[in-house]
Amino acid sequence: MLTDYHVHLRQDGPEHTAEQAFTAANAERYREVAAERGVEALGVSEHVHRFRQALEVWQHPFWRQSATDDLDAYCHFVRERTSLALGIEADYVAGTEDRMAGLLDAHDFDYVIGSVHFIANSALDMEGDWDIWRSGDVEKVWMRYFETLGEAARSGLFDVIAHPDLVKVWGDPHRVPKRDLRFYYDAAMDGIADSDVAIEVSTAVLRKPVGEIYPARPFLEMCLEAGRPIALSSDAHTPNDLAYRYDEALEYLESVGVDKVSVFDRRERRLEPIG
Repeated sequence: MLTDYHVHLRQDGPEHTAEQAFTAANAERYREVAAERGVEALGVSEHVHRFRQALEVWQHPFWRQSATDDLDAYCHFVRERTSLALGIEADYVAGTEDRMAGLLDAHDFDYVIGSVHFIANSALDMEGDWDIWRSGDVEKVWMRYFETLGEAARSGLFDVIAHPDLVKVWGDPHRVPKRDLRFYYDAAMDGIADSDVAIEVSTAVLRKPVGEIYPARPFLEMCLEAGRPIALSSDAHTPNDLAYRYDEALEYLESVGVDKVSVFDRRERRLEPIG
């Protein structure tokens, strides 16, 4: 089985609206491409910050700017008008765990993808007002990112940890520490080992400057040694992004001995052979 659960019907940018994205015709476009590319388990997981209800969890200026949609309407659309699995991509924000749990538990998701895009109020993958890289302290950013990733895994909020070494996304050698990166990966491992999350192997980053699958092989091997299962996704924002360069992902997984992927239903996980 092939899966793609980290999928966004709505593209980035204010010119793209919920009214355009959440239609049966748009969902069918994704379903057709998935069928062409052999993806049997397909789900949609819009960013939590798109929804007004997320402001009950966190009041970051970026969230206030982007929280225009209704979460209940999104869930109803996916359940009633599509055959897609219902998911959401929810940021881990330290100190908001109880509020985020309340938001997630109030909805009938098949799975919840957890991601770390922010450290405190600063963004890892967003240039502009909240860019964390302005600090210039590369080692501190990497260490705090992986510490936070471990906290996210341990929180119990999520079924999948997304793009688990997002911190490398820019592919800029000036934003990568000089020492062995396993030193930083290790900061996440206690939380990951104590968790029940699946680790996402994602081809999204092959569309990004760094051009290397998430996560890097040494980090993936550490997660596998900790007994964590794998979720395979593309972080698609258009139908053509679905199963993006999965041939490379499948070779990568085979090279580390992974032969099963996670499949989700009503937040229950099972493992299915890759095929």
